[in-house]
Amino acid sequence: MHMRHATLAAALMMAFGVHAADTASCPGGPMKYPVTQKVDQVDNYHGTTIADPYRWLEDANSAEAKQWVDAQNAVTQAYLGQIPQREAIRQRLTKLWNYERYSVPSKEGGRYFYSRNDGLQNQSVLYTMKKLDDQPRMLLDPNTLAADGTVALAGAEVSPDGKLLAYGTAASGSDWNEWKVRDIETGKDLDDHLKWVKFSQTAWTKDGKGFFYSRYDEPTEATKLAAVNYHQKLYYHKIGTPQSADTLVYDRPDEKEWGFRAQTTDDGKYLLITATKGTAHKYRIFYKDLSRPDSKVVPLIDNFDAAYDFIDNVGDVFYFSTDRKAPRQRIVAIDVRKPAESQWKEIIPETAETLNGAHIIGDRIITEYLKDARSVVRVSDLKGKLVREIALPGIGSVSGFTGKRGDTETFFSFTGFTTPTTIYRLDMKSGTTSVFRQPKVDFDPNAYETRQQFFTSRDGTKVPMFIVSKKGLKLDGNNPTYLYGYGGFNISMLPAFSPANLAWMEMGGVYVVANLRGGGEYGESWHQGGTKLQKQNVFDDFIGAAEWLVANKVTQPSKLAIGGGSNGGLLVGAAMTQRPDLFGAAIPMVGVLDMLRFHKFTIGWAWTSDYGSSENPDEFKALVKYSPLHNLKPGTSYPATMVTTADHDDRVVPAHSFKFAAAAQAAQAGCNPMIIRIDTKAGHGAGKPTAKQIEEVADRWGFLSKALKM
Repeated sequence: MHMRHATLAAALMMAFGVHAADTASCPGGPMKYPVTQKVDQVDNYHGTTIADPYRWLEDANSAEAKQWVDAQNAVTQAYLGQIPQREAIRQRLTKLWNYERYSVPSKEGGRYFYSRNDGLQNQSVLYTMKKLDDQPRMLLDPNTLAADGTVALAGAEVSPDGKLLAYGTAASGSDWNEWKVRDIETGKDLDDHLKWVKFSQTAWTKDGKGFFYSRYDEPTEATKLAAVNYHQKLYYHKIGTPQSADTLVYDRPDEKEWGFRAQTTDDGKYLLITATKGTAHKYRIFYKDLSRPDSKVVPLIDNFDAAYDFIDNVGDVFYFSTDRKAPRQRIVAIDVRKPAESQWKEIIPETAETLNGAHIIGDRIITEYLKDARSVVRVSDLKGKLVREIALPGIGSVSGFTGKRGDTETFFSFTGFTTPTTIYRLDMKSGTTSVFRQPKVDFDPNAYETRQQFFTSRDGTKVPMFIVSKKGLKLDGNNPTYLYGYGGFNISMLPAFSPANLAWMEMGGVYVVANLRGGGEYGESWHQGGTKLQKQNVFDDFIGAAEWLVANKVTQPSKLAIGGGSNGGLLVGAAMTQRPDLFGAAIPMVGVLDMLRFHKFTIGWAWTSDYGSSENPDEFKALVKYSPLHNLKPGTSYPATMVTTADHDDRVVPAHSFKFAAAAQAAQAGCNPMIIRIDTKAGHGAGKPTAKQIEEVADRWGFLSKALKM
């Protein structure tokens, strides 16, 4: 295997030409990379000229780009193939990954539905049963949709009568979904087939005769993975009719950036339409009275001033969680007959903790809070009076709580860094919890410890991080440490179990998650503190975490690796270009790395709410200062770097990683490798088959074991 990769690499290099990193005497000679052609592309941004010599790599479909990908992958596989620990890591990962995993059950039409993975299945399988102690019946096995497991379930919604399942599939990790409908009793698909659906779930009508969904116009074959996505439209699909007959319910030809999310109320009376603009958590809310066929779509909240997440309705009164006048969120009730803000009723006021989810089940309001990035769960009555707090088994995070106002039970999951995701049943009358499904994983959780540490960032802000390791960690500065972060889009980094991270800790590594600004851990002000002109705060927080780990002898720069994906890939790219001296290795995964052109591809325009845009002069100045691609300085010794991306990533197009890797290889002055791992038949990450996940993690930990001299 290793010889084959080495030979392939040599052949491709001869065909492509090679250059060696301009290094001093490196043991075994300097690393050799494929020569990447440069073009004379220069752009003018508000009077500043910026060269973009690797612009041609933006066309991932071109023969030249495909040849470049093959040449880079050959070099990468030859390098990884010589790491002796990689195979042992892969085998241990396979063993650790081989445990049962369950989703939180939901109930519709007198049936329970949940998914289960027996361990090494590429995709989880959907099951149904009528009673909790029944033998589950398989309803949908996505593993049968593609031999290599690269077709994943992208969504599933059961009709209120429990008779039909609408389900979406995604091929090769693409954001494009196709939706079909399955008869739950027979297990057979109907003729319904919807295409060009993206960023959408379905919302059934009470009678089960059809559902609402959002889609885009059909793109051309050549541009479907890169062209910008504008003008989403909301449709109603009637079961048994072709997609061409679907009814357009709502669109805004005057607003190309608006997207639409549909929900129907449990009583069947209302359709709720949440209008979004980009990724900003600021929504408009519209509704339609479904009891009157001729009813119009009525605006309820008609300005993008805050987040409004619909919880449930009691007749004409709608319950929302919102950060309107409450950055950490509160719950309000709005009567659609008296919708003026002065008439809103506050049900649960803002607290010191951040409200992270709310549900009405069994005539109770269940609220999930974040207290320093760990979960707290409370139960209140419909007037907001606290009934009880739900005891949780330690530092961790919860999700779930599906159900309806009349239900007497609900289910939720609990997970922590060393606690595999366990499913609990909550009795709404007594408040007692019981284990519904608990996986058995091949490790001893008592051998590990999780501690939370606060450090001070550059501007004096206190920032928390979780440090997870084997018990009895020696603070001698010699521990290989993997620091992970995200810091954007109001997304919180919460404790969660991962066989990948467990394998890292078994290898003697320390795993650290930093809760950076830009996330949602402390509400909207924490999020805004890491956006646009304040985005540098996120990188300062991450660098501050690294400096604390070094100063407190958890690790040292040569033993410290950083990783992150998507917006976290940007984080890693910015940190390694700003402080190359602070890290021994860097793994930017599917990263946003060209901050001047990200808005020109697929859904990238939507991220300007967090990043700003190079088309705005002030925002351009901020972006060009930290854009990883534009801050690689030739002649600098950068940490060992493995960029990762995938050929079907239509969220963050692979051009970001291609251009960054090419520029990094040209800039590198030290002996450290600068390689790029380009996955095939894979996308941004959602629905990635288990086999591909294990291979990718084995390559990541193998790369770090060599880079950090483990």
